[in-house]
Amino acid sequence: MSTIYLVRHAESEHNVTKDFNIRDPGLTDLGFKQASSLATGAFPALDSIGVIISSPLRRTIETTIAGFGGIIGISSGSTGANNSGAGGSVKLVLDRDLQERSDLPCDTGSEVSALQERFPQLAGLGSSPFDVLGDNWFAKEGPYTADDEAVAARAKRVRSKLKELANDLSKDSSGSGKKDIVVVTHGVFMKFLSEDQTIDLPKAGWRAFKLAPAGTAGSAGEGEDTLVPVDV
Repeated sequence: MSTIYLVRHAESEHNVTKDFNIRDPGLTDLGFKQASSLATGAFPALDSIGVIISSPLRRTIETTIAGFGGIIGISSGSTGANNSGAGGSVKLVLDRDLQERSDLPCDTGSEVSALQERFPQLAGLGSSPFDVLGDNWFAKEGPYTADDEAVAARAKRVRSKLKELANDLSKDSSGSGKKDIVVVTHGVFMKFLSEDQTIDLPKAGWRAFKLAPAGTAGSAGEGEDTLVPVDV
């Protein structure tokens, strides 16, 4: 069974300035150091990761590259990180469902063209992670409206995707042992994803979970899998 690691993005500009009108802010210098520490000992399980899923906001992508670029197989480039890891075979997925809850400018993502310019190293992957986003992916409307009902529905979709990914990884016959999943997201959305309103990880902090099938000990609710924290 896959272990799912929820990772909060590192310190970003608006966390320090408290200027929430900054559109899609990036990491601070300290934030890059925090994220880079994931690659150099703060995160315990690089060798076991098979897939990394990240919110497409700038600060989460920068955290992903600085912390996990070595196992994805990309250079940290302008992020200034010094990655190390297990060989560059890990798939990176950008998922708009993981974006932060609010519709403030700081929680509103950038156009795909701006992301492609900011992160040219992602173009070297087998298929560009930006291809799945589409135009106006960052609009906080419809299923992405900034209200609790819509955000809870997004979180439910993510848990369903995690179940599918975990099932796919369990079928891998290569013997690589890469069966675990990293999810890089945001502090408030993480409360909905984990169904734990008390979770409050530090910047670039992480916590391990397992998917508990509905009806088993540790699951919450009926008819769907839930994330249950585990010790690693």
